[in-house]
Amino acid sequence: MGFFDRLKKGLGKTRENLTNKIEKLIIGYADIDDDLLEELEEALIMADVGIDTTEKLMAAVRQGIKKKEINAPEDLKPFLQKEIAAILTEGRAGMKVAAEGPTVLIVIGVNGAGKTTTIGKLASYYKGEGKSVLLAAADTFRAAAIDQLEVWGERSNIPVIKHEEGSDPAAVAFDAVKAAKSRGIDVLIIDTAGRLQTKSNLMQELAKINRVVAREIPGAPHETLLVLDATTGQNAVSQAQLFTKAAPITGIVLTKLDGTAKGGVVIGIKDQLKIPVKWIGVGEGIDDLRPFDAEDFARALFAAS
Repeated sequence: MGFFDRLKKGLGKTRENLTNKIEKLIIGYADIDDDLLEELEEALIMADVGIDTTEKLMAAVRQGIKKKEINAPEDLKPFLQKEIAAILTEGRAGMKVAAEGPTVLIVIGVNGAGKTTTIGKLASYYKGEGKSVLLAAADTFRAAAIDQLEVWGERSNIPVIKHEEGSDPAAVAFDAVKAAKSRGIDVLIIDTAGRLQTKSNLMQELAKINRVVAREIPGAPHETLLVLDATTGQNAVSQAQLFTKAAPITGIVLTKLDGTAKGGVVIGIKDQLKIPVKWIGVGEGIDDLRPFDAEDFARALFAAS
């Protein structure tokens, strides 16, 4: 199964929740009226697109009706697909890469969002692209996080720089950067602690890691990726808002899209936070994390089941 088919399959629950409902509306109404529009709005909210983004999409639909771009219920699906793709592609940017020396990625996110698993899959992806990769276990708050990262490293035969539990995360980052430079590594991925409840500590910790990395490699970190769990729906948006106060987020990694009916949250996150979704996870397999493609996402969301 190719990645588009996996994406389509992974979005099955969301499609059932959103586009299948739209399909039923199209069959159930001969004309577009207020009742149809009300049910359409409800379907968007139930798919966790978010209130503000739903209002934006509904305003576009009403404008489309006014401009005669939408003349019948069956015009709604292609119109919404186009509008959603437009939201997701706005300000699109690929992953930033260092002009020379290691490209440094800092990965943040609450415990349980799939952060360490995402790092393992990212490392495997880059290795598959022929890059040399190094991992840094800077989530020193939990011994389990260090162990888990080591397991992923062993699985893909990728070295891990680590210190003892409770040691200074910035010291781990410093040693990792030194190692990456001396070994001629292409991509360094740094894991960090996911303790949102102690936000001021987290802010200080991330700021210190950023300073250390920037001092050793000009322009680094090249990406700061926030890992969010799609199954948490609008909570993922709240988490993202809190994390943007703690660190300059350059991209979102959305995990567990295959297990949720709330995949519409991708649209809400991009629209409300103006942070590009750069990677999505649509399964448990090591190859199920891929760069995000807005058109593919919109196409898979509206594809026939």
